[in-house]
Amino acid sequence: MRPAEVLKQLKQLREEYRRQSFSYTKEQKAEYDRLLVMRRERVKSFYADGRVSKGKTKQNVEVT
Repeated sequence: MRPAEVLKQLKQLREEYRRQSFSYTKEQKAEYDRLLVMRRERVKSFYADGRVSKGKTKQNVEVT
């Protein structure tokens, strides 16, 4: 499954969750958990490969 599809399905399940008075069916919960695991594995691989921005690094500058 492509990463964009995982995100779209997660979003769709979250919307259904809200429409259903904030509860999942057993099948929806299982699907949500499966998609969440896939997403977390992908994000972990980004960190492992160094593909995550660490933000701007502050350089030490001495003022005289």
